Amino acid sequence: MSDVTIGWDEARGANLANWEDRVPLHEEAYGLDEFDDPAHLSSVVRTDLAALAPFLHSLEGRDVCHLQCHIGTDTVSLARAGARVTGVDFSPRALVAAARLADRLSLDVTWVESDALDARAAVEGHFDLVYTSIGAICWLEDLERWAAQVSALLRPGGIFYIRDGHPMLLTIDEDAPAMLVRYRYFGNGSALMWDDAATYAGDGQVEHPRTYEWPHPLSEVVNSLVGAGLELLRLDEDTMLPWQFSPRMVEVEGGWAWPGEERLLVPCTFTIVARKPAQ
Repeated sequence: MSDVTIGWDEARGANLANWEDRVPLHEEAYGLDEFDDPAHLSSVVRTDLAALAPFLHSLEGRDVCHLQCHIGTDTVSLARAGARVTGVDFSPRALVAAARLADRLSLDVTWVESDALDARAAVEGHFDLVYTSIGAICWLEDLERWAAQVSALLRPGGIFYIRDGHPMLLTIDEDAPAMLVRYRYFGNGSALMWDDAATYAGDGQVEHPRTYEWPHPLSEVVNSLVGAGLELLRLDEDTMLPWQFSPRMVEVEGGWAWPGEERLLVPCTFTIVARKPAQ
């Protein structure tokens, strides 16, 4: 890993090549056959629906926009929960896989190829819920622009929901033999460059291993949403992840966590629920 100064277009191109490579690996690793059960929802969406329930009791008949949807496992789960869903992703190959999954399950989902930073111009209509979950915003350079897209996609009174890896977690050296802070928490205008042929799901390797990520402290996430005119309804932090961030993490009910007393040292995820004010 190294700190680099790089333009958005160049970084985006490298990230796109990497995510295009991940698609067939994730189609094998994500357990897509489980969706043949008509009642099956992804574990991510099951958790998120419970967190959303106090603010949006049901998705039945709701219009939902899922930003950074990848191969659509969470998107089709939202559709199964009764929503009219639009999935947005910058990877054409991922959207082909997502559409193939939805068609196999006879679910009507709209798919749109776009960066999350340009979503308002690419997506038609307004939504009751804009949804983002797990491993998403570290790939975005400009959170103010991102939050502006979210706000513009919501209809008045609409809800924004995000659950993602906690920025404090992303400072931890995942391969160290003990809890060790190694990477930046705060942004400084540069990106973190990685060269890693592995992916977080499955054992395959990608042809394009170089990626770029941007650290975003929790204050930046919150302030970008507030600055875009949204009202913060709830902020939570949790000790569990839906994927194994580090080999030292242990499997627990519903995901992965740090072992023993380390579990209370570093948050693993944050969840934000926000609302666009009714006009």
